[in-house]
Amino acid sequence: MDVAINLQRTKMKENLKQEVNLAVENRILDILAGDAAQSSTRESFRQLLQEGALDDRTIEVDLPVSTGPKGNMPNDGKGGIQFGDFILKMDNMMGSKTQTKKMKISECRPILEDMEAEKLINQDNIEREALKNTEENGIVFIDEIDKIVDVHNYGADASAEGVQRDLLPLIEGSTISTKYGSVKTDHILFVCSGAFHHVKPSDLLAELQGRLPIRVELKPLTEADLFLILTVPEANLIRQQMALLETEGVKLSFPEEAIKEVARVSFEVNSTVENIGARRLHTVIERIMDEVTWMRVEG
Repeated sequence: MDVAINLQRTKMKENLKQEVNLAVENRILDILAGDAAQSSTRESFRQLLQEGALDDRTIEVDLPVSTGPKGNMPNDGKGGIQFGDFILKMDNMMGSKTQTKKMKISECRPILEDMEAEKLINQDNIEREALKNTEENGIVFIDEIDKIVDVHNYGADASAEGVQRDLLPLIEGSTISTKYGSVKTDHILFVCSGAFHHVKPSDLLAELQGRLPIRVELKPLTEADLFLILTVPEANLIRQQMALLETEGVKLSFPEEAIKEVARVSFEVNSTVENIGARRLHTVIERIMDEVTWMRVEG
């Protein structure tokens, strides 16, 4: 529900983007030009504002006092405002105290956009649509389902059979009480996964197995798969290491032959020791980077 509400709020803000931008522009223009300014003067300021020519202009703007523990606006540790944590809600804004702050237009604009958007957004509509979206399109992914299998069959406990039995009504379909109201799980898709190195899917409770009728066994990653993992993703492990050393003024490069060798070694270790999938790449690259870092220190 939390995820659905955030998605619905973002969707509504996007739909109101044009209206919000106009409201923020008018609010900033009121500060820059004043209420009594001629329309031609006001429109001249508007054009400069839209072009970004006034982004560095400092203005005084009234902002609601944050409801944080100390009543201060969240900051980034450098005297600036941390916009990611500055979420304004109308129920907190109505009747709340305000404070006047001097800020650059580029800094206060995101805050003003949030304030204007919250005025236009109805919280009840957000929660109603989010509830509908959760019940009809929700997906719950449960990883490492094999960790709640009691391989020794010592009976139900908090980490094994008891957890499985608690999952049964959720997966089968029931009504759950949340801070947003009751949520039905009848049509929510539950996907479970596990390595099952030391246990088998058949070791799960029979009732739970019956609630998970579709079973798919994944094939082990091949050497070619590991090479793709190291090269295709935009933020792959290779680029991460290169960027990390670049912060220290060191330019690191991995020829294609070297990347293939990393994939080959990872595949070989997975085949002979224990198959931990793509996590093996982390181990191999870590060993390589330890040596590179040591050479850097020695140099």
